[in-house]
Amino acid sequence: MQPTIAQALASAQLDAVDARALLRHACGSDDAFLVAHANDKLSPAQSVQYAALVARRAAGEPVAYIVGTREFFSLDFKVTPAVLIPRPETELLVEIALERIAADRAAAVLDLGTGSGCIAIAIARHRPLARVVAIDRSTAALAVARENSVRHRASKLELRQSDWFSNVGAERFDLVVANPPYVAAHDPHLQSGDLRAEPVDALSAGEDGLECLRAIVASAPAYLNNGGVIAVEHGYDQAPRCRELLEATGLEEVFSRNDIAGMARVSGGVWLGQS
Repeated sequence: MQPTIAQALASAQLDAVDARALLRHACGSDDAFLVAHANDKLSPAQSVQYAALVARRAAGEPVAYIVGTREFFSLDFKVTPAVLIPRPETELLVEIALERIAADRAAAVLDLGTGSGCIAIAIARHRPLARVVAIDRSTAALAVARENSVRHRASKLELRQSDWFSNVGAERFDLVVANPPYVAAHDPHLQSGDLRAEPVDALSAGEDGLECLRAIVASAPAYLNNGGVIAVEHGYDQAPRCRELLEATGLEEVFSRNDIAGMARVSGGVWLGQS
């Protein structure tokens, strides 16, 4: 006998949010359907597929990789094990970008380490006059970002392979954003939860986690227009050190901003063209 939708959710032995996401995927439905049809029985095919999805999650595979998508800034993005899973705290980078870029004026934006392309594409969708360059050193990540750019019709987005600024040339930008690796190499969190399945080179950055942030901040002034802004995501306890790096590089109006959990997760500054 096939279980009902309610029975399938109750028996999954998973976090309720995860169980519902997997059942939505197995049924090709949304939450409203699952609620309205809670007493409907799953088809044999749906039951088999759901059991397989639950087993993958129980073995530690992230839900986003299992279903192949994750929502970010109200847009649905394809994700694979080649890219980090977009997270709500990273939406703060997009919010800051939209504050700094006028909607009625052209601007040049650089997204460093774009991964799935979620940051660059969200900016491009909300600021259609902006030219957005999104770079990543991983060809596999760029392939995912390219699919997402087509999906969301980000026509003014340019994808480019580059190790940080190495393939940027002499271009300058009004805004540079980055969500680089910032977890310390021996942080135990790398061996727990979804992080175990995500690309470690997109997560970890040296003994203190600041290796990539140092490199990005030190080079940024050469790629910013006068009055241009850089904003970088960092760890919950790294804001003071990031502000020091920004100030030491000669950036002005240095700031840190809190994410939805009240933790300082993005820091940045303005380049005013000092020699």
